[in-house]
Amino acid sequence: MTVTSIHNVGQQLVLEAREVSWRVRGARLVNEISLALHAGEMLGLIGPNGSGKSSLLRLLAGVTEPTQGSILIEGQPMRQMARRLVARKLALVSQMADTSDAITVQDAVELGRTPWLSAWQTWSQRDDDIVDEALALVSMQDKRDRQWSTLSGGERQRAHIARSLAQQPGILLLDEPTNHLDIHQQLSLMHLIRSLPVTTAVAIHDLNHALLCDRLAVLHEGRLIRLDVPEKILVPSLLEEVFKVGVSELIDPSDQARVLRFMPL
Repeated sequence: MTVTSIHNVGQQLVLEAREVSWRVRGARLVNEISLALHAGEMLGLIGPNGSGKSSLLRLLAGVTEPTQGSILIEGQPMRQMARRLVARKLALVSQMADTSDAITVQDAVELGRTPWLSAWQTWSQRDDDIVDEALALVSMQDKRDRQWSTLSGGERQRAHIARSLAQQPGILLLDEPTNHLDIHQQLSLMHLIRSLPVTTAVAIHDLNHALLCDRLAVLHEGRLIRLDVPEKILVPSLLEEVFKVGVSELIDPSDQARVLRFMPL
């Protein structure tokens, strides 16, 4: 299969991967991937387990250095940027990142302000306001004083997103944020991510959730094989080839929404 993409005329490119590869002990886990995020869009990364979704997100976030190619933020090579500056422009929410420290939700979200603080730029009322706004965006204001250990999985994910939003990034990268959550929490979290006022790239396991995205990137064996709008990606021929499952499309009579049903081949 060959890579296809849509051309967004006039939209700013905020994050780019150019011919990016990543090798570990001789194995190429990410293989010459090129893609770009447009300002304000929600890009979904889909593919079977081991296809390279998490690895690509870590490369885009600067957590891992590519063995080939480059990552650019707003046209500037990431490797030439100070880590503090990168942290002001993008944030990564890992899969169920956790802590054993005895901290409150407020404490966790305040950590997001770290890239903006220094010996000459100490905590101020503005930082309080930004933390308050981040908590409000994820509807966690009333849980700010809760101990981390008492939170549910969904509440922890919301708190992690609030911590990332407190960094004031223009770009938010999320690695399977609905993993291990019940169906109510999954739906709530995906609609929250869709509503956030930032550019997002999210690795998605549930292909019905992928319908919420503006574009989808399909990864397989470390390669980007398709990049397009969901209507052109989530079709039986492609999903059967990549995921090795039968697919049928249903229309929900209540709102005419598309629903995908999967069957073993």
